[in-house]
Amino acid sequence: MSEPVCNVLVLCTHNSARSVLAEGMLNHWARKLGRSVQGFSAGSAPSGRVNPFALEALDRAGIDIRGYRSKSWDEFTASDAPSLSIVITVCDSAAAETCPVFVSGRGEPPIKVHWSYPDPSNAAGGDDGKRRAFELTRQAIGYRLLQLLALPLEAMDRAGLEAALAAIGRS
Repeated sequence: MSEPVCNVLVLCTHNSARSVLAEGMLNHWARKLGRSVQGFSAGSAPSGRVNPFALEALDRAGIDIRGYRSKSWDEFTASDAPSLSIVITVCDSAAAETCPVFVSGRGEPPIKVHWSYPDPSNAAGGDDGKRRAFELTRQAIGYRLLQLLALPLEAMDRAGLEAALAAIGRS
């Protein structure tokens, strides 16, 4: 398989819930739609484990949950890291942090955008409340990622892509 046209890194502080949901949904939809896009996730302070409710939500959506792990964003600064086109933060604390310098194949940093989602791990109502919150978060993230995948990524210039990603984040 050839190198993806667009590599997307989704960041959340602990890389245990929202960013993992986004990685799973992006790769799922990209494959289904035949798009040459690859999703990754990481965190600034990884928890070391993926939230079981995130894995359950992905599994219930028919997504293979093997191989997901909580990892540091430092993995994406190495010389052998994938060349990133887009970096999306999905939690407010990660958006406020100073990101490391990520590798981009175009000689410029990847486009960075923030799409805010409340932390489903903090949902009230015990396990049932958390399950609902994770499922709603998965659906909301999936909706925005479908909009990203509908963009003509190969043909867009940087300014156009930045504007489109920001508009998706406001939807």
